[in-house]
Amino acid sequence: EQEVAGDDTPALQSVLECDTTRESLLREERDLTAKINAGRGEGTEGARLSEIYTKLEEIEADKAPARASVILAGLGFNAKMQQQTTKEFSGGWRMRLALARALFARLPSPSLLTSVLLCLPSEPTNMLDVRAILWLETYLQTWQSTILVVSHDRNFLNAVATDIIHLHSQRLDTYRGDFENFMKTKEERLKNQQREYEAQQQYREHIQVFIDRFRYNANRASQVQSKLKLLEKLPELKPVDKESEVIMKFPDGFEKFSPPILQLDEVDFYYEPSHYIFRSLSVSADLESRICVVGENGAGKSTMLKILMGELSPVGGIRHAHRNLKIGYFSQHHVDQLDLNISAVELLARKFPGKTEEEYRHQLGSYGISGELAVRPVASLSGGQKSRVAFAQMTMPCPNFYILDEPTNHLDMETIEALAKALNKFRGGIILVSHDERFIRLVCQELWVCENATVTRIEGGFDQYRDILKEQFRKEGFL
Repeated sequence: EQEVAGDDTPALQSVLECDTTRESLLREERDLTAKINAGRGEGTEGARLSEIYTKLEEIEADKAPARASVILAGLGFNAKMQQQTTKEFSGGWRMRLALARALFARLPSPSLLTSVLLCLPSEPTNMLDVRAILWLETYLQTWQSTILVVSHDRNFLNAVATDIIHLHSQRLDTYRGDFENFMKTKEERLKNQQREYEAQQQYREHIQVFIDRFRYNANRASQVQSKLKLLEKLPELKPVDKESEVIMKFPDGFEKFSPPILQLDEVDFYYEPSHYIFRSLSVSADLESRICVVGENGAGKSTMLKILMGELSPVGGIRHAHRNLKIGYFSQHHVDQLDLNISAVELLARKFPGKTEEEYRHQLGSYGISGELAVRPVASLSGGQKSRVAFAQMTMPCPNFYILDEPTNHLDMETIEALAKALNKFRGGIILVSHDERFIRLVCQELWVCENATVTRIEGGFDQYRDILKEQFRKEGFL
């Protein structure tokens, strides 16, 4: 399941219910005990209860709540949240619950040697923050049985995968090793495949020259027939399908200007006076900034981005922005709000009227949406192509500063790589929120951690942040 249905079941109980064997035994134990207490026993209940208690002991049923609680805590559910009903959670948290249920339901028995296949929900890291992803990676590395996962998170696959199954051209190819090894081996396989194809083509052409030369020569008729049969018996090799390269280019034809560019000084903010999101927050960025913001879900990352953009006003403190600052903002809802019934060209024309079709096509072409793709209804485009249309729309006004909220969500690997390259070439400033470790390492030069109503700069970058989180896991007993 991708998302747990919302009802009155507490989160912890929702996870425990996934162990159907334990739940069935406990239910039968309650029924038999009630029957005996009511004086309706038939004399066989005692023996059956003894069997049930033995089975419950074998599966360590009494330890199940603690095991479920550890999984939930690792995925970000504190003690209070574990007692909340599933209907109280947002879609993102219900997806985390689905992941917790999958982990608990397929937990290898502590005392029974059984082969268990764990099928994780598709793209399990999409709705997780960096902390939860790191916990999941570490947790799965000690898993004693088979795991099957679909993911575009390269770092997660490198941490967890021992084998890669590659689906392409209506076939499945298997590779031993992690994702980086898969990429190297696949590239070598493709080179060998292309060499074999080219060698065979040369051989075919050589034979065909002989056939064409002596086709009507009676003295060579038997040789020609032999060559024709040889051609027929040759296996049909195919050339390597060249994967189309994803292209992105952020326009940066703007004049540089001197700092300060964007600042928050001693900013306070709350939605409700009883709960401050930020107290005395002071941060700054300029046109050379490459900043990534990390932190647990609900820590205020998206709120801070909106304060930086001026969409939300501080209740205390000051936001400073240079008069020439032009911000481009992207979040997943920009993709969700695209008009699906019109083409990408029409979409840009409605949003930015007064330009020629050639200009709209050129803008879309900078993001790999060219030719027939530009005039097809947006609904017919793939998820990655829709995201590229949203990026083309965001960059059309030529911003000099980008604020990006989880820009890699639902992007394929090729598009993520292209986005990182485009951002690295961009001459303006960047602040982004992301949970994708590889993307963060490719783009960002500064790491901010959002927690405890403030933002802290981590001098040691992502490596130091990982060490901090792992130490927290050890102290809190989440592993």
